[in-house]
Amino acid sequence: MTSRVLLVSPAMSVSARQARFDDDGPLDDAGAARARAAAGSLPSAARVLVSPGVRCRETAAALGLAGVPAPELAGLDVGRWRGRTLEEVGAAEPDAVGRWLTDPEGAPHGGESVRDLCGRVGRLLADARALDGRTVAVVEPEVVRAAVVGALGLPLSVFWRLDVPPLTVTELSGRAGRWNLRLGRPLPTPQETG
Repeated sequence: MTSRVLLVSPAMSVSARQARFDDDGPLDDAGAARARAAAGSLPSAARVLVSPGVRCRETAAALGLAGVPAPELAGLDVGRWRGRTLEEVGAAEPDAVGRWLTDPEGAPHGGESVRDLCGRVGRLLADARALDGRTVAVVEPEVVRAAVVGALGLPLSVFWRLDVPPLTVTELSGRAGRWNLRLGRPLPTPQETG
């Protein structure tokens, strides 16, 4: 039995362009158009899950995916930093940002630590490994990072060193008690596949 989990990162949003801690804003026009152009490019799946964030829900809809909301796949809770830019927070709280980026157990923003996020996503992966077939999940980039860290047994210190571009697919395939990884590939548009 092989379980495949395709993690799709959301298309570009205004918040992402501004390096803003997610404020649950919508996709920007270019991101929505790119997602619509990639509709139909994913293989069929036994299960489709969607992170509760607006940009993940909008990306799934633009891709033509009718997914089940999955609160356990929510992005990292950044507490009181939500909606602010990294530049703003860095200027106001440089030590806190430094701690947050280097200590996986740190949550100076009053939200969730990287360790907690990785644990939450790790539990979902453990459940997914027991399922046969393909799962497609449209999730925030930090959920993709947490899944890769957990699947490969990487130290939590590498979390922030994993880049997850918008509208890419990272594939995990599980069999024989372990996961294999296929790194983020862009979703093709019909012009690229034809």
